[in-house]
Amino acid sequence: MSFLLPKLTCKKEVDQAIKSVAEKVLVLRFGRDNDAVCLQLDDILAKTAHDLSKMAVIYLVDVNSVPVYTQYFDISYIPSTVFFFNGQHMKVDYGSPDHTKFVGSFKTKQDFIDLIEVIYRGAMRGKLIVRSPIDPNNIPKYDLLYQGI
Repeated sequence: MSFLLPKLTCKKEVDQAIKSVAEKVLVLRFGRDNDAVCLQLDDILAKTAHDLSKMAVIYLVDVNSVPVYTQYFDISYIPSTVFFFNGQHMKVDYGSPDHTKFVGSFKTKQDFIDLIEVIYRGAMRGKLIVRSPIDPNNIPKYDLLYQGI
C-alpha cells in the first residue's frame, strides 16, 4: 500500500514538508518499502489518509534516503512515525521512555485516528506533548538502545 501515499526522498523534501504544512499534523513514517511491518503500517495510513485529510498530511520517508533525520530522531527500529504541527515536533506520552516517535505499527485504524485527533487538538491548544489515547496493550514494547549509557 506504500504506493498510495506520497514519498519524500531527500532531506530537502523533508525540510520543505516540515516548514510548509500548516494547521495540520504532519505524519512522517520512517521505514522501508519492502519491510513487512512497514507495509502493514502503510496499509493503515493509506486507509485513514482520506478520513484525516482535514487534520493530517501523511508522508513516507525511506530511512536510507535521509540519514540525517534517521540519526536525528534516533530511528533504530522501523517503522517509526514522527509527528509535527506547524513546524514544531509534537511529542506523545505512550507510557514508554521515548516520547519523540511511535515505534512499530498501529494495531487498528481507530488507534491511529484517535492519536491524530489527540495530537491535533493538543497542538491547536499550544501543547507540545500530549497523552496517547491508545490502549497501552496496543503499543509495541521495545528497549531503547541507549538505555544505561
